[in-house]
Amino acid sequence: MRTVTLDILKDEAFNLLKDLEALKIIRIKNDTQSAIIASSSLADKYSGVMSKQSKEEVDKQLNSLRNEWD
Repeated sequence: MRTVTLDILKDEAFNLLKDLEALKIIRIKNDTQSAIIASSSLADKYSGVMSKQSKEEVDKQLNSLRNEWD
């Protein structure tokens, strides 16, 4: 038995891997970080991270940042 790490570029490839697992040809192991990303969207993952601000406050901060880079 060999262990390899794959970067899955398309969902179709993961579906093929699941089919191979169903045939008992391979076994898929999800590490914790991959499982978190796969089980939730990025919007869900980062929901509530930023505090709510008014448009004016955000514009003021953006302008301040832009002025620092000029």
